[in-house]
Amino acid sequence: MTPKSKPASVWFTTKGQVVIPAWLRREFHIENGTRAVVQSTPEGILLKPVTAAVIKRGFGLLKRKQGGKSFAEERAEHKAEEKALEEAKHERCTRRSR
Repeated sequence: MTPKSKPASVWFTTKGQVVIPAWLRREFHIENGTRAVVQSTPEGILLKPVTAAVIKRGFGLLKRKQGGKSFAEERAEHKAEEKALEEAKHERCTRRSR
């Protein structure tokens, strides 16, 4: 059996903590302080470590088009749209209560 297919048993503490076996920590480059995303799936609990290697693989996925708006400009536009929607919602609620 290879480590990837080898099942491992773990125990939960009263605080819900679990110790990941050392061979899995090495395989997934989990170090002290590594964060993880926890997700409910039909099969059970999925634990995805967020390591430097995972972050590095994600760089460049959201590249911006050349000559397009900067992130700051797009964010400012988005915030202005959100504010306008909130103001419109507030206005509708105010009119109903009169």
